[in-house]
Amino acid sequence: MPPPPCILVGASTGGVEALHHLLAALPADLPPVLVVQHMRPGFLKSLVDGLARNSALVPAIASDHQPARAGHVYFAPDGDRHLLLDHGLVCRLVAGPPMNGHCPSVDALFLSGLRLSPLPLAVLLTGMGRDGAEGMRALHDAGATTIAQDRESSVVWGMPRAAVELGAASHCLPLDRIAAGILRLGAGQGPRLGAA
Repeated sequence: MPPPPCILVGASTGGVEALHHLLAALPADLPPVLVVQHMRPGFLKSLVDGLARNSALVPAIASDHQPARAGHVYFAPDGDRHLLLDHGLVCRLVAGPPMNGHCPSVDALFLSGLRLSPLPLAVLLTGMGRDGAEGMRALHDAGATTIAQDRESSVVWGMPRAAVELGAASHCLPLDRIAAGILRLGAGQGPRLGAA
């Protein structure tokens, strides 16, 4: 199986801490990471600034038509647009109605990953509700590797639980094993994600 071209991540309640933990454990040569984190408007920049000090990856708030580059993390901006992936690994910010009560929505991001070949690897972290579960199921059913955070390490086991109950998660892992899982599961036959 070829390595995934990118990693898609969704999170909500408890996600800020989970993202700090996860992204700090990932190497700088990772394929692009795209994130939807549900949070109140005005707090995203402080999250990105904090990650910039504690991660080998380069975090940024995504802009429309921005190419997604290896070693970078792109966050959906707060507001009224969904973060989607277009062909050629290009970030798109698209206005649209909320999905599962959210805009940006994890489901919208995950479903846009179906356009890619090979498929992205998807991760669903702690959070309330079920945003991301249906999108993860669509990716899983299409053959993508999918990881849900387990109950014990989640602040709120809502979004990952919904994915597990739908049969959408290839793997259910504690937070402190997700980074290693991304590297191992995304590598196919190689030792590292993106390895030849």
